[in-house]
Amino acid sequence: MKGSQEDSLSSILEPIPKNPLKKLKWFITLWLLRHPSLWTNPLSISSIFRALTGKFRTLPDFIIIGAAKSGTTSLYDYLSQHPSVHSALWKEIYFFDRYFPRGINWYRSNFPYKIQKFFSTKILKKKFLTGEATPTYLHHPLTAKRIFELLPNIKLIILLRNPIDRAYSHYQMEKRLGYEELTFEEAINLETSRLEGESEKMFQNPNYYSYARQIYSYLTSGIYVDQLKSWMNYFPKNQFLIINSDDFENNQNKIFKEVEIFLDIDHVKINFLKKNIGKYSSINTETRNKLYDFFISYNEKLYSLLNQNYGWK
Repeated sequence: MKGSQEDSLSSILEPIPKNPLKKLKWFITLWLLRHPSLWTNPLSISSIFRALTGKFRTLPDFIIIGAAKSGTTSLYDYLSQHPSVHSALWKEIYFFDRYFPRGINWYRSNFPYKIQKFFSTKILKKKFLTGEATPTYLHHPLTAKRIFELLPNIKLIILLRNPIDRAYSHYQMEKRLGYEELTFEEAINLETSRLEGESEKMFQNPNYYSYARQIYSYLTSGIYVDQLKSWMNYFPKNQFLIINSDDFENNQNKIFKEVEIFLDIDHVKINFLKKNIGKYSSINTETRNKLYDFFISYNEKLYSLLNQNYGWK
């Protein structure tokens, strides 16, 4: 069976050439045809072709760590337009939570070459920054320590959205992707039982990744004060830029200037087109009132921690 399959694949190529280089190319093409997952799965391409050069690549200067469904995609897209910012291979790399066992060389493989940064900064005398945006980092209990141990001087950007709106947007995304079958009210009522024991598993086995915690943490992901306190155990406040998503949505130019100042890059004109926008029906008023009561004490503690009142209602 295997022989007939190889004959079939070989038949769609030209005859084996005699030239050594062309012959090598022919066999590489045949090998890729026999392993289609390696060229149809972008992550595999990165793992195979970029990891070989990982040690020659730079590490990020900044990371947008959250919160999910708070505008991280739009902000990263705007930053990627800046001439001083060079994008990672993917916006969301998920290294410090999902793919940490793959190791630092794999993480480096997602970023530009060191020689690019050297040439830009030392020869051309231009700023050169790179970074990623994985919004699940903020809520993950192990990422702060992992990032601090590798990147103690990293600049961290956080967008915080009204946790009620964030939770409902999160739910609608999971429903749209087919991971959620319950109503929103059923999902938030069952959240505690769905996530029971997941955090303990993560601490007991650092290589364990909780998809349940990523998908079903509609409310717990919005308890920002607890998450920020955990991060501030490792990083000083001056390494954070914390943005209210409402402010970002209503005055993108002003907030983006603050991001540029935080990253120490020049101000440039950006094409502000929103990304990753979902359309869905409004949340039930009774449910919204219930969630307001749930989040009010956490929000007040957050305002006190940040010395800023976002006025979420």
